[in-house]
Amino acid sequence: MSAPAPSPLAIVEAEPLPRQEEVLTDAALAFVAELHRRFTPRRDELLARRAERRAEIARTSTLDFLPETAAIRADDSWKVAEAPAALNDRRVEITGPTDRKMTINALNSGAKVWLADFEDASAPTWENVILGQLNLIDAYERRIDFTDPRSGKTYALKPAEELATVVMRPRGWHLTERHVTVDGTPVPGALVDFGLYFFHNARRLLDLGKGPYFYLPKTESHLEARLWNDIFVFAQDHVGVPQGSVRATVLIETITAAYEMEEILYELRDHASGLNAGRWDYLFSIVKNFRDGGEKFVLPDRNAVTMTAPFMRAYTELLVRTCHKRGAHAIGGMAAFIPSRKDAEVNKVAFEKVKADKDREAGDGFDGSWVAHPDLVPIAMASFDAVLGDRPNQKDRLREDVSVAPGDLIAVDSLDARPTYEGLRNAVQVGIRYIEAWLRGLGAVAIFNLMEDAATAEISRSQIWQWINAGVVFENGERATPELARNVAAEELAAIREEVGEEAFASGNWQQAHDLLLKVALDENYEDFLTLPAYEQLVG
Repeated sequence: MSAPAPSPLAIVEAEPLPRQEEVLTDAALAFVAELHRRFTPRRDELLARRAERRAEIARTSTLDFLPETAAIRADDSWKVAEAPAALNDRRVEITGPTDRKMTINALNSGAKVWLADFEDASAPTWENVILGQLNLIDAYERRIDFTDPRSGKTYALKPAEELATVVMRPRGWHLTERHVTVDGTPVPGALVDFGLYFFHNARRLLDLGKGPYFYLPKTESHLEARLWNDIFVFAQDHVGVPQGSVRATVLIETITAAYEMEEILYELRDHASGLNAGRWDYLFSIVKNFRDGGEKFVLPDRNAVTMTAPFMRAYTELLVRTCHKRGAHAIGGMAAFIPSRKDAEVNKVAFEKVKADKDREAGDGFDGSWVAHPDLVPIAMASFDAVLGDRPNQKDRLREDVSVAPGDLIAVDSLDARPTYEGLRNAVQVGIRYIEAWLRGLGAVAIFNLMEDAATAEISRSQIWQWINAGVVFENGERATPELARNVAAEELAAIREEVGEEAFASGNWQQAHDLLLKVALDENYEDFLTLPAYEQLVG
């Protein structure tokens, strides 16, 4: 009897792309396959644990700091690894997908850091996944340029010392990559994104005086951070770079992670760089986890939930205190405004709001913050320059005045605002428009002068679901019902058809987006992530 054939490394089933062989080398695929075999079983266990924890929240309608990790929180002796020079000053970070034009513009933007996004700002078509990797390799090799086919304008990189430091964000643990399978099983998108990027660029980045730096999304517990840390240890040994070359910034964008910030930093302490305070995903997580909790957990319109809401202040101030206690950077939230080329008054009002937001973050002790557009870089920079001066950060500001009780983080009813009919309409409008673009392969979409990503669609559909299931009565006397949501969606679809014209409407994915939004907003069984059913409909 002959010996069994060795199992294949990683099977890629997709239409070939230009230059894909530069990314999908045998050695790179073997590395991805090894990551999958070693770590996907633990990822699967942690996804199951998420469901168990969610069931516990449904039963108790509460959360608390973990008693089993109290010793880690009480131990003042430990700190995260010292920041490398390239990540010590993060006062302004720009975010965006890794298409060729964005890669050049983000690196040239004047921001200190670019969050190169394979997650919420990128629809995971195979083209986006692979060409995004190629664009980053080309940027590090300084062989990237771009000519806009419509305007003829050309884009090229500035001198190396003027470029932003790249912090790459892979997909969240819940997503798989259908085009890459090992032993017949799709590989988690996170391992594909991380594996290809790390394999090709870890040494290259160290030679450039930087390193393989990552943003970790959708983390829900310190055990998930431990998994990432073990991946980093293995990857550094496998590729032959020094331990500690990796630095990871964790997005605290789930309500469960907000109760485990110190533990998350502890698990990653040899590789940790900081924590980030997101907004839409954080609110989406509150709705998702406390959707059975009754009226006191009903969120008002998303735009009414600012970072000054009491439960959001508790979250952001706890994050700053936690980071600085442990020597990590605290990075603030997104300024998503997209400047208008036609309306100076819109810009004036929006720029004032952005300035106020960034002034508040700098004043609260954050070491940096996010913007979505290069025009906002100087505004955010001025806010942090005014507080930091020549210092790279303010990690010495310990915020020992901050004291947050467990209930403060989920005191949604401390906000004096209610859902409105206009809020329902906006959720439907934005949801349809975003999903339509996502199905065309676009993950970062300008809608009503805001740069929206998948988190926007998640909070939009979640609020529709929550308001209907809570029987919310709007200020006009109408009750949130499936029928009302369908009527509003039908009106919006008709308005879009009139706005874009019959030809563009027919060639787009408008009806499909409308149907998908209603499916995830009205189904009795709440879908954990919109992107899971959406990925089944994504072509490419």
